[in-house]
Amino acid sequence: MTRARPGAATGAQATDRPLRPAATLGTFERYLSVWVALCIVAGIVLGRLLPGPFQALGRANVAQVNLPVAVLIWLMIVPMLLKIDFGALHRVTEHWRGIAVTVGVNWLVKPFSMALLGWLFVGWLFRPLLPAEQIDSYIAGLILLAAAPCTAMVFVWSNLTDGEPHFTLSQVALNDTIMVFAFAPIVALLLGLSSITVPWETLLLSVVLYIVIPVAVAQVWRRSLLARGGAAALARTLKALQPASLLALLATLVLLFGFQGQQIIEQPLVILLLAVPITIQVYFNAGLAYLLNRWLGEAHCVAGPSALIGASNFFELAVAAAIALFGFQSGAALATVVGVLVEVPVMLSVVRLVMRSRRWYERGAAQSC
Repeated sequence: MTRARPGAATGAQATDRPLRPAATLGTFERYLSVWVALCIVAGIVLGRLLPGPFQALGRANVAQVNLPVAVLIWLMIVPMLLKIDFGALHRVTEHWRGIAVTVGVNWLVKPFSMALLGWLFVGWLFRPLLPAEQIDSYIAGLILLAAAPCTAMVFVWSNLTDGEPHFTLSQVALNDTIMVFAFAPIVALLLGLSSITVPWETLLLSVVLYIVIPVAVAQVWRRSLLARGGAAALARTLKALQPASLLALLATLVLLFGFQGQQIIEQPLVILLLAVPITIQVYFNAGLAYLLNRWLGEAHCVAGPSALIGASNFFELAVAAAIALFGFQSGAALATVVGVLVEVPVMLSVVRLVMRSRRWYERGAAQSC
């Protein structure tokens, strides 16, 4: 039995709560893992059959941020951002436990657990199967990947877990602020380098592209919808956008695997071996954040995005940093690219686990959404 959190809206106040769809999956969403698998295969095949167009799209970068992928990410995250009412952002303080868990996992656990997993698997267990001269570089790439918490895709994962949108936005903004100050020192500590070149252009551009501009567009659109048709118009728009958001997610997979199809075919064993510690890291950190939130009595709509924020990575920043530090053809760059390939399929499986365990979670949570 859950109890309402302090200050929860009742009666007429309930209309001020952010809109969230019921936590049920339609036919398309229910078979999302199938569509994901098909898109991965399609991306690899199309990347091989049509290398020219994919290479052209892959070169459409500004500061290591791929613009076609950025547009697709916009389509994915705008529905989530449309739910955010800035007048209700003060309510996020009710979820201070979830914020503390996510910050702790992101900055006190994830980079160090990834360094340990990298040493264990790449530096020891898989060492005989990998190019000896690239071992240290691979581990460095894994550390760079783990030291940069995700910015954009978190909105997608939060939406799929029926997450609290105000918490998600606040947590992402807080993580980006911490990242400005903590990314270089943590990477320097774990890599043993005295001077880390932080790709500030990539970091700042990503924040503008994935937070500032989409939030501004979504808020203007939200106000227009509410002014013309009220909450009903907003709800209709959100329902209509849901398929577009999922299709954009699948199109992103096709592009990402199309860009990297050549490397997957040329180095399948290396890709597979590097994916092992990345995958374990995702499940470990997601599970840790999820269980800590339950133990602290946080609501499921906060625990879901908290777990996913704690597990996902800001791969654009990681790739840019790896190239700046070690070069385009380095093992570090390849390891961060594997993070790109692993991110979406593995995070979707975490989303499924979070949703399937909702009833179990809410039996032990002190707050309700």
